Amino acid sequence: MVSRAERGPVAEWFWTIDRIFLFAFVFLMGLGFMMSFAASPSVAERIGLESFYFVKRHAVFLFPTLAVMVAISFASPRQVRRMALVIFAGSVFLMLVALFFGVEVKGSRRWVSIAGLSVQPSEFMKPAFVIICAWLFSEHARQPEIPGNLFAIILFGIVAALLVAQPDLGQTVLVTAIWGGMFFMAGMPWLWIIVLGGLGAAGFVSAYFVFPHVAGRIDRFLTGEGDTYQVDTAREAIVRGNWFGQGPGEGTIKRILPDSHTDFIFAVAAEEFGIIFCMVLVAIFAFIVLRGLSHASRERDDFTRLAIAGLVLLIGFQSMINIAVNLELMPAKGMTLPLISYGGSSMVAIAISVGFLLALTRRRPEKRAHERRLFRGNFVPAE
Repeated sequence: MVSRAERGPVAEWFWTIDRIFLFAFVFLMGLGFMMSFAASPSVAERIGLESFYFVKRHAVFLFPTLAVMVAISFASPRQVRRMALVIFAGSVFLMLVALFFGVEVKGSRRWVSIAGLSVQPSEFMKPAFVIICAWLFSEHARQPEIPGNLFAIILFGIVAALLVAQPDLGQTVLVTAIWGGMFFMAGMPWLWIIVLGGLGAAGFVSAYFVFPHVAGRIDRFLTGEGDTYQVDTAREAIVRGNWFGQGPGEGTIKRILPDSHTDFIFAVAAEEFGIIFCMVLVAIFAFIVLRGLSHASRERDDFTRLAIAGLVLLIGFQSMINIAVNLELMPAKGMTLPLISYGGSSMVAIAISVGFLLALTRRRPEKRAHERRLFRGNFVPAE
């Protein structure tokens, strides 16, 4: 145990970090590793690999994930901004590389091969994009003569264009939702919100007519006709799990579910551990979002407030999309469940998001002084 009397960097980090937040994320990582035993062996066997191939790789990715998360959480807000700028520039460059030289999977170019590993640059772009947009919005609020809002709109346009070019409409929707939430929280005029909201709606309608695979997914969702094998199988797994599940390793539907270790791991959790377990999982994600928004509401600094809110929206919206697809509440979309699904790029990218979040929610002297003033102000005796 670290003593309060110590003054080293590790001791200071331990006593200023939001330890409940940290525990929630580490607990999710543990659940994800446990779920890899349940969901991935059948997938590995189906494609001719050793049964625990994905389990071993998941375990290997846990170490850099935890290391990145903890290392970034030591950073100051200024260092967070600098790291985000570097990560964003590198990610955008790799996204451009992926468009021309990337690995094509199912008609999309989203991955690049680095040292034998497949990396999805857009995963790393998202947390950096949130931090930079938060900084641009806050700079405009601090100095209205700085066109931070305009730069944020241009930045969003660049990111959305790159995602559509891949094409990756699911990530485009996710990034748009996060950016829109931050735009609203930054106190933008309602006219801007209405105009940009209308443009966003027009873009989604256009996607239906421009991209056949988008139209196909929406049509299958609305009519139930066509190739709905994955979502139907996922629903069957959830129904079969009932309240308490079939028991660890006892699931059978998961053996025929193609992406059971990634996009449909929630359905496997329901089959083996039951709906109550899934409700606990949803509650953990809800707790993370609500605690993050609570931190944001107490912040005086606009950058920190918007960055914290944007990061928890990223985690919350991504988990919500994954779970909604598993429950057939929205059209099928390949998106991982943060820290639960298998995927090296996804795990390390979420670790960056979590590291930024832990760094920005740490208790600092100026923040503690502000909280003390608020506390005293709430208890001033009436005259």
